Parts: sequence; structure tokens; C-alpha cells
Amino acid sequence: MKHLVWDWNGTLLDDLKLVVDATNVCLATVGGPLITAEEHRRDFRRPILDYYAHVLERPVDQAEFQLLDDAFHDAYRRGMADVQLAPDALEAMGKWSGTQSLLSMFFHDELLVEVDRHALGARLVRVDGLPGTVGGHRKAEYLERHLKTLALDPDEVVLIGDSVDDGDAARSVGASAVLYAGGFTDTALLRATGLPVAYSLVEAVGLASAR
Repeated sequence: MKHLVWDWNGTLLDDLKLVVDATNVCLATVGGPLITAEEHRRDFRRPILDYYAHVLERPVDQAEFQLLDDAFHDAYRRGMADVQLAPDALEAMGKWSGTQSLLSMFFHDELLVEVDRHALGARLVRVDGLPGTVGGHRKAEYLERHLKTLALDPDEVVLIGDSVDDGDAARSVGASAVLYAGGFTDTALLRATGLPVAYSLVEAVGLASAR
């Protein structure tokens, strides 16, 4: 493999606690339950509208999803400045011998600010976040676009992410993937994909290098 695509939230960025806190803020706006980190790791899915419907145990229409998504991101932004990279993120990035990029489903303009705050720009040949103002989408089409923009053959690409959706996205374009168990998804769900699972980012890069 010559190119590594990193996921951001829950992978390079150690933000599970903030995500759970922000999710509880947004669920409270519609009388939803209080969730734990373990429940979030077990139940989280994309599209995120489906996750909210699962937690609330009722349908969620697009208008309500917009309200929930806005409430989530408002709460997330209030705590964002205190969130740090995963403990071994910089070490892991330093162990990759090829080129690296970042593809996140976090809003693009805000993602660029965070990448600068953590001084990662020089390590990455491209950073792509989510265009628009509403999140929650699956990653597959964005990964396809990301690789086309970089003129990369998917056979030479490995993605490291922390969700089943990351694995699905990689498979959909013909890239490899390693899933990270330290993020947003229960390890059993990651293992059920049949993809390699790592318990640290350094381990993930080691597995990715062997692909």
C-alpha cells in the first residue's frame, strides 16, 4: 500500500466522551433517553438519522433530524477546544512510509481549523470534510470522490477508521481497511465485518502496512 486515508472523529481525534455528551444534549431536546458510552458504541450507525430513530424507538423525519443535528453540533462545538488527538496518533502517522490524507464526515471548514490546531497539515496531502450544513451521511461516496481527486488506484489505498461504515466505504471502492477499536464502535461489531481490527493506532498502521 502506498496511501493511507485516516478517519477523524473517534480515530485520530479522541472525542468519544464529547460525542456522547453532545448526543445526550440533542436527545434531551426531544425527551430522549440518556445514553452511556457503551450504549453509543453498541448502537451507533450511519446514516445518523437511523441511529436517532433507534435510540428514540420511533421514526425521525428530516425536519426533526435537522433540529437534532443542529443541537448535537452546537453542543459538540462548545467542547471541541478541549479535545485532543488519540494518545498515539502522531506516533502512528510517523510510522507510515507512504502518503497520507484525511477524510472526515465532520464539516469541512471546521475540520480545517481543527487540523491546523493540531498541526497536522504538513503530514497530509489532502483534507476533505463534509460539504454543506447537515451531517450524518454514509462515507462511501465521499471516499470515492476523495480518491478520484487524489488520482489514486483504490488497490493502493488503505483506510483506518473506527466504524463499520468506514469498512463499508473502503470495500465499496475496492480499497483495504483496518478498523480501530478505540473509537465509536463496539469491538464485536467491528470484528463481525471480517476486517482487521486494531487496539491502537500504531497497531492499525502496522496492519495497514502489511496489506
